Amino acid sequence: MGVGEPVRFDIFFDYMCPFVFRASRLIEAVRRSGERTVEPRWRYFSLTQVNSKDEGWTVWSAPRSEPVRGRLAFAAAEAARRQERFEPLHEAMLLARHRDRADIDDRDVIEKLAVEAGLDIAGFGRDLDDPTILEPLKRDHMDAVATHGVFGTPTLVFAAGPAAYVRLSEGAIENGVIDVFDHLVKVAAGEPGILEIKRPYKR
Repeated sequence: MGVGEPVRFDIFFDYMCPFVFRASRLIEAVRRSGERTVEPRWRYFSLTQVNSKDEGWTVWSAPRSEPVRGRLAFAAAEAARRQERFEPLHEAMLLARHRDRADIDDRDVIEKLAVEAGLDIAGFGRDLDDPTILEPLKRDHMDAVATHGVFGTPTLVFAAGPAAYVRLSEGAIENGVIDVFDHLVKVAAGEPGILEIKRPYKR
């Protein structure tokens, strides 16, 4: 696998998931290395929706007055897409949540991050209040379940169809990020017959 061969895949994610953050750090480290061209397409998948026990209830149709974990971050990401500023805000929200322990369910926190990411804050605010802003979340989430059987995040889906739910250790990117990435892609994309590998650990 060389620099000139882009590695493209969809990655279903939820901002609240620590394993999504670790996967994002691996992808960013590989990009910075310059040794691989990585082109992920970040797609929404709500863990709050998966974990809901209320039949018929959905994250995307719940009343705005109802607190819903993670919903605001999805809306903010989509609002940033509308300004073609998804990547800066996406990165900022992941860092805020998992490095800085900020509350990204707080609108003030999200708006501050949006300003720092270079978004037009007036337009951003209007888009957050748009009742259709969560339609892409609904579409991505339902496609993830129906087409790929996604149950958790992050799940990578490659062009030929294989999908893989991935959990990296905290130290996965400390050394040899290219080796880690190459092994991950080889197994996830090239060996669909391997359904699960789970390492035992001592408590």
